[in-house]
Amino acid sequence: MNKTQKTAAIAELKDKFENNKFFYITDSSTLTVEEVNDLRRKCFESNVEIQVVKNTLAIKALEATEESAAYADLMDAFKGPTTILFSESANMPAKIIHEFRKSHERPLLKAAFIESDVFTGDDQLDALKALKSKEDLIGEVVLLLQSPIKNVLGSLQSGGNTISGLLKALEQRG
Repeated sequence: MNKTQKTAAIAELKDKFENNKFFYITDSSTLTVEEVNDLRRKCFESNVEIQVVKNTLAIKALEATEESAAYADLMDAFKGPTTILFSESANMPAKIIHEFRKSHERPLLKAAFIESDVFTGDDQLDALKALKSKEDLIGEVVLLLQSPIKNVLGSLQSGGNTISGLLKALEQRG
């Protein structure tokens, strides 16, 4: 790879780091070509971009971003073979890795960047898998907001029947 290609690769990675709030740094070494292709297919189906990177280029790309200080805790993860999974969902790469590892021993999670939080180590996979997506959280908030409104409307409707029943009873007496 010549200097021009390296510069282009760094610029491309920098752009991806700046435009993705969620990315996972993994080690997928020892996977066969067939297994890697299977992992790529699963990622593609789930709208997760997977890219094998050179550590030095990834570090330079992170250092070139405007928020390079936020990535400081990730630098140690760039040792050995590295594959990065970029996603629009915080938990989707963790779900893919978890599902894939039911039949394979890799990829191993080195680190994950979730908005401004850094998760380090493969033992964080279960916590990352349990994260809720933005859509899930919005749905839960909507349900929570709807519940009291439904209770009030239900009470008003049943109360209206009671009041009208009382008025009819009073009318018949009088």
